[in-house]
Amino acid sequence: RVLVLAGLPLVLLGLAVLVRVFAGGDDAISAAVVLVFGLGTVTPLLGLIAGTGSIGPEIGDGSIIYLLAKPLRRGSIVASKLVTASIVAMLFAALPTYAAGVILTGDFAGLAWAAAIGSAIAAVVYCALFLLLAIITRNAVVVGLLYALVWESLLGQFLPGAQQLSVQQWALSVSERVLGTDASSFNVHAAVDLSTGVIMLVVVVTLASWQATVRLRRLRLSNEE
Repeated sequence: RVLVLAGLPLVLLGLAVLVRVFAGGDDAISAAVVLVFGLGTVTPLLGLIAGTGSIGPEIGDGSIIYLLAKPLRRGSIVASKLVTASIVAMLFAALPTYAAGVILTGDFAGLAWAAAIGSAIAAVVYCALFLLLAIITRNAVVVGLLYALVWESLLGQFLPGAQQLSVQQWALSVSERVLGTDASSFNVHAAVDLSTGVIMLVVVVTLASWQATVRLRRLRLSNEE
């Protein structure tokens, strides 16, 4: 997990340097690096590692029983796990995405800032989804990896129908708004409008957190039995 957390941001930054050197800061290519690769591939993978890692190991080795034995509300446990995972994911996804944007454009605002905001928002949603997945199944990493690579990185970027249900596209709608009139020059066009994107982001985080709380209560009952 540590190698992946450190390795993916380094790959993103290395790619940004190469593109800057050989493509000369082309707007469309720069946007593709931070929004297609950074937001669409690196962020969900880091969200997977952070989200499943926040509770998956405890469930796997059975130590979750000790946490559940404490007089803590299940919702509070889920919230604390989600906050921790989100902070980790944002540190390793949003900050490198911002740095990559600065490297590519030489601008500390603009594309770098828009991509970082989109990455940070998406990281929270991914963490909520993968935290829930870790409670539901012990194969969360495998299932999450398939989702991140197949749905978010492939279908969610290029298949029109799938784009409507892609976290990346929802977050991209925010990045597009942050870019404003510069979005067209960077060829940034989200598949959903801003209002739809924001609503879906909030709904998914809320539902995933609620369902994780419900599943955690059932996990407690299962262990007691």
